[in-house]
Amino acid sequence: MMDAVINLLALGLMGFIIWWFWLSRPALQQVGKNEAIEIVVEHGNYTPSHIEVPQGEAITLNFIRRDPNPCAEKVLFDELDIALDLPLEEVVPLVIEPLAVGEYRFSCQMQMYRGSLIVKGVQGH
Repeated sequence: MMDAVINLLALGLMGFIIWWFWLSRPALQQVGKNEAIEIVVEHGNYTPSHIEVPQGEAITLNFIRRDPNPCAEKVLFDELDIALDLPLEEVVPLVIEPLAVGEYRFSCQMQMYRGSLIVKGVQGH
C-alpha cells in the first residue's frame, strides 16, 4: 500500500515538473509603439515571459534580476546572438532593433527560465 502511495506522489511530482518547465505559458503582454517593458527575473520565471510587439518597431526590454540563483545571471536570445549579464537588483536595458515577424525565444543558460518575444505583422502593411 505504501509503495502505491509513493509511486502516485512521484508521478504527480513529475507531472508538475513537466507542466511547470515545458507546458505552462503565462499570459501574453502586448507592447505599444515606443513603450519599454520591464521584465522581472525571479522565482524561476521571467515576468512577463511572453511579449508581443508590432513589426517595424525597436523595443526596449528592461531586465531586473531579483533571483539570486546562478541560472538567472544571464539572458540569452540565441536567434539574435545576444547574451546579456544580469547583475542582482540592477536594471539592465536591452534595445532590440526592428525584427522580422516571428517568435524569438529567450532563456537562461540552462533553459530553465524561458520566454519569447513575438513580433506581429502590422495590419494594412
